[in-house]
Amino acid sequence: MDPLEICYMSAGELSPLIQNKELSPVEVIQAHLDRIQETEPVLNSFITLLPEEALAAAKRAEADIQAGKSRGPLHGIPVALKDLYNTAGIRTTSGSRIFDTFIPQHDCTVAAKFNQAGAILLGKLNMHQFAYGPTGENPDYGHMHNPWDPEMVTGGSSGGSGSATAAGQCTITTGSDTGGSIRIPAALCGIVGLKPTYGLVSRYGLTPLAWSMDHPGPMTRTVEDAAMAMNAIAGYDPKDVASAKVEVPDYTASLTGDVRGIRIGVPKEFFEAPLDPQIGRAVRDAIALLESMGAQVREVDFPMFNDSQAISTAMLMAEASAYHKDLLARDGDKLYPPVRLRLEAGLFITAADYLRAQQGRALFNQQARDLLKEVDLLAGPTEPVTAPPLLADHVQAGEHSVGTTSALTQYTRPYNITGFPAISIPCGFSDTGMPMALQLCGRPFDEPTVLRAAHAYEQATDWHKRRPPL
Repeated sequence: MDPLEICYMSAGELSPLIQNKELSPVEVIQAHLDRIQETEPVLNSFITLLPEEALAAAKRAEADIQAGKSRGPLHGIPVALKDLYNTAGIRTTSGSRIFDTFIPQHDCTVAAKFNQAGAILLGKLNMHQFAYGPTGENPDYGHMHNPWDPEMVTGGSSGGSGSATAAGQCTITTGSDTGGSIRIPAALCGIVGLKPTYGLVSRYGLTPLAWSMDHPGPMTRTVEDAAMAMNAIAGYDPKDVASAKVEVPDYTASLTGDVRGIRIGVPKEFFEAPLDPQIGRAVRDAIALLESMGAQVREVDFPMFNDSQAISTAMLMAEASAYHKDLLARDGDKLYPPVRLRLEAGLFITAADYLRAQQGRALFNQQARDLLKEVDLLAGPTEPVTAPPLLADHVQAGEHSVGTTSALTQYTRPYNITGFPAISIPCGFSDTGMPMALQLCGRPFDEPTVLRAAHAYEQATDWHKRRPPL
């Protein structure tokens, strides 16, 4: 089989071939390692690559499967973790040279669950330093580059995850999402990014950014692969104080292709905000397609959407600065200046500011819950612009010039405030050939409906089948 075809096969396609012994895990891993070697000089997706370890694990997986000891559908599937996921015996840098030699003694829960499922770790992925930025810049390990146009950002902070997945370097990757850091690179790189409900996937062993809004989750090329990853990593973990004791279904069972009867609300405020007209049209076309497939679509009001940036900023900055306060005092001069500036600015947020933001959050969450009593999903753009150039401090969103950070987090931060599940899926390409994305949000722990609608749209289109020119 053509190695490049192997690299662009989904986990859902690879798994039966591996389980039926038609394709060896060794062949799968070698194809991906070759793809990484070919593309990494351009993309810079990885901080740490584990070729010898991955091939050894692939040989063990092959032997187990041949002996009838399959661990399930992810056995032999390549995964890579954002480099703030602790991995026993493998360095975890959180994107900073300060921790270049930090080697955890224990796996984070997500890494342990992937290992139990038989997935094979290819390496640790590049990221915005300490996950504190939406673009994918990193002077310590090199900036990340978008496979659709290497002059453009990947989005962040999970930028290496976005580029690795889009370019066929890895089948399943992970990100963490505090203000959009799974969904932003997913949108800008043309892949699927799922931010699960807060507490559904354990944060144990992940470097925090803002503890009340951090969400680990999968980044994949198909919705089915996101569901398969969730089957492996979701569930209660007593090591995480925010972990939710809820029943975890088989998420792939919700992928019926049928959206009939699903009620979709489209907040009018999403289209009144600064927005590239091409993206606005693509998103409306995507929603119209879901309606033609049987979904019930109507416009709704979400007035507090306009307060989401202020609420999120106060909480995120205060919590990030509290966590990194000692690091800032000890090693502030070693930090990327924009990250250092954000951490220093957070020290000036008062207790009164933080508490007022929490009051605003309570009102915001109530409004969002009320909306989701009337509809099953909220739909809109993931991003108001396509991927901007590297190091651009402003972007043009329609008629508006907007700060890059504000623009890239415009539509994602609301669902970090609420903790509701949200997914980004490709819904078209701009005139310049850059990906555009649709975002769907659902009720807490209703990932099945979010995945069902996203999968149905994906299967009715071919956006997810397109490959970057790299």
